[in-house]
Amino acid sequence: MAVRMIDPWVNVTMGGPQPEWMIRVKEDYFRAGDEFLSDITEEKLLADMDEAGVEKAILSIGAKDPDARTLRFAANHPKRFAYAVSVDPRKLLRELWRLEELAKTLPVAMARVVPFLIDLPPTHPVYYPLYAKCVELDVAFQTQVGHTGPLLPSETGRPIYIDQVALDFPELRIICGHIGWPWTEEMIAVAWKHANVFIDTSAHVPKHYPQEFVHFMKTFGKHKVCFATDYPLLPFTRVVQELAALDLSPEVRQLFLRDNARRALKLG
Repeated sequence: MAVRMIDPWVNVTMGGPQPEWMIRVKEDYFRAGDEFLSDITEEKLLADMDEAGVEKAILSIGAKDPDARTLRFAANHPKRFAYAVSVDPRKLLRELWRLEELAKTLPVAMARVVPFLIDLPPTHPVYYPLYAKCVELDVAFQTQVGHTGPLLPSETGRPIYIDQVALDFPELRIICGHIGWPWTEEMIAVAWKHANVFIDTSAHVPKHYPQEFVHFMKTFGKHKVCFATDYPLLPFTRVVQELAALDLSPEVRQLFLRDNARRALKLG
């Protein structure tokens, strides 16, 4: 029986003017079509999820003025969708209030920060009230790790920063997106060390997973790695099709595609 998947990094609102770095990601890294920068309809997303076997998608929304169209996705299909709320830690009074309000009324699974967009590493003091609020609300924290596709500094994506955060907030469930390459071994070491640190594979296709990462997910790290796409950056079907070449055991496949995300996000 096929595993029904959970994807913790899914985008549906991409329309409107895009920053230059996003255009470069589209054209230079993924050679994606115009659909990559278009808004995704509820019908198309559900069709793509059903084709690939994705049971639940965690949709990206902003803490400030979240897109009303995207909020209807979970209202219409509560079993299929939850939300990741993007927060700007430099504007904490407003952003934390909005995060708390959204968590009261919506299925919020986690808060998210992409550090290279604000050029502050995850150990900067501005993040710490956000970490405390995530623990209070019992939602996960998701962040980007690894180098940047855009022409922006990559230093904020060093996985070793997460080591200090996990030491300071051992109760905080941390999901590190984009696998941490080229600091893959550093990311593995941090995830292995801390019970509540996980790695997701968003924006990376299986045929390019580093060898040491594949070994980790098959062996001593099999409980720490979560399937993710960053859809529509990567289509669900492309990632699922390439997984076959990794020759994952049924146990590892179940953990990777579904069970680890359920535990990291506390999904019922």
